[in-house]
Amino acid sequence: MSAHRCERWGDLTVLPVMAAPAEYGVELQARIHPLMTGIGPVEAAVALSAALARLEAAERLPDLVVSLGSCGSATLEHAATYQVSSVSYRDMDCSPLGFETGVTPLLDLPAVLPLPCPIPGLPTARLSTGANVISGAVYQMIDADMVDMETWALVRAAQTFGVPLVALRGVSDGRAELKALEDWTSTLVHVDQTLATALDKLAAMITERGLDALETVEELENGPRPKSEAWR
Repeated sequence: MSAHRCERWGDLTVLPVMAAPAEYGVELQARIHPLMTGIGPVEAAVALSAALARLEAAERLPDLVVSLGSCGSATLEHAATYQVSSVSYRDMDCSPLGFETGVTPLLDLPAVLPLPCPIPGLPTARLSTGANVISGAVYQMIDADMVDMETWALVRAAQTFGVPLVALRGVSDGRAELKALEDWTSTLVHVDQTLATALDKLAAMITERGLDALETVEELENGPRPKSEAWR
């Protein structure tokens, strides 16, 4: 795979980001050359932070980061793609010290971060990020519609550089217990197709409206918040 590149959508520069080559199918290959971070929150944070630091040093920081990939869900439609309306970090639990589960101590952020959902008509869902693969009954312990291993880390890296992030996730597994790698990869060809369709719609919205297209579910219901609050 060639090196990643930023895309130009209208007046904006966009950095697409993915975790694993297995998720990067022929449809997405025809559209983007994403930054591949590797799997898990640590690899995601390291890779995106390093890439953004290099771009900032070259005075080429992108206007938007778009995260694409697969996710698990026991309740959502399989192979369908969803806009991530919020993300939480299920690995963080300092409740014995009196902190709310999911809240990072000494960091002025809530346990759940809202994310922009700019694509009209594309369903939204809440996401939980962690370093473990979720399967079977474990879904019942997670207060989210779907799970992945990178988005929270990517959001935090993007926030550090003041860059907004949109996340799109296609459901690859979750209806049955995972027993082999193929239980994840067998659906990815269909996820690739629905992610590509969603990406086209996102590109059209950003091209037409720029960063004004970035609206969270909360904003759609309650009116816009100041951009500094919505994107940080």
